[in-house]
Amino acid sequence: MRSQNLIRLSGAVALCALSLGAAHAATGGEPAAVVQVDVAPCLAAAAADDMDKAGSACASVIDNEKTAKADLVKALVARGALYARHDQVDRAIADDSRALQLDPTLADLFNARGELWLKKGDKPKAVQDFGAALKIDPNHEKAKANHKAMARELERIGAQMAVAGKPSFNCRSAARAVEKAICANRELADLDREIFASNARVIWEARSPAEAKALQREQDEFIARRNAGYGRAGYDLKKAMQERLQRINGVDGY
Repeated sequence: MRSQNLIRLSGAVALCALSLGAAHAATGGEPAAVVQVDVAPCLAAAAADDMDKAGSACASVIDNEKTAKADLVKALVARGALYARHDQVDRAIADDSRALQLDPTLADLFNARGELWLKKGDKPKAVQDFGAALKIDPNHEKAKANHKAMARELERIGAQMAVAGKPSFNCRSAARAVEKAICANRELADLDREIFASNARVIWEARSPAEAKALQREQDEFIARRNAGYGRAGYDLKKAMQERLQRINGVDGY
């Protein structure tokens, strides 16, 4: 019985040896080579701003489990930058975030993602990313400029909060009924202050003295209509002020 088991074992070993020998011979005596994932087409398409080619070329790199870490980061950064150039902000943030998880030492990428957060209006996350970039590279010029700008913006917001509910004029000297109504209403007071500030801005940005004069004349005419219209049947002070602010700032709000 024992001799029969030995015979079967010997046969199995011999068969295994033959199989290994055949495989060895089929590869010319060398072990099977590891297939390298080529990241170059992805980088080239992204650099050429070719969304169609980059879409497939980068996906083949990013979605391949065999892609080396360094190449994966390159592909994600390239595709993220391409998405950002085409205003696909959420996709760009997703690629940048994945790349930063793989390599959290990329100051440029933290700054780039911070600028994307700003586009989305998420100022806290933007400040956080600009700060992260500066921790990695304290001399990063773009991150320094962005961080400084955000500091000024936060300071401006704080200043606005400090004057919230106060109009552009001194309520103690308010004589007209419309002025007293604005002083008595927090929302109207904020609107008045925004109108004043926006009008000052567009006059400052005017391309010529004549244009600045025309802009101020528009504001004076609005004030005159407001003063004359308030209290009359059908006159909506809040609506009039909102329309004036929109006219100054434009459809986009600035």
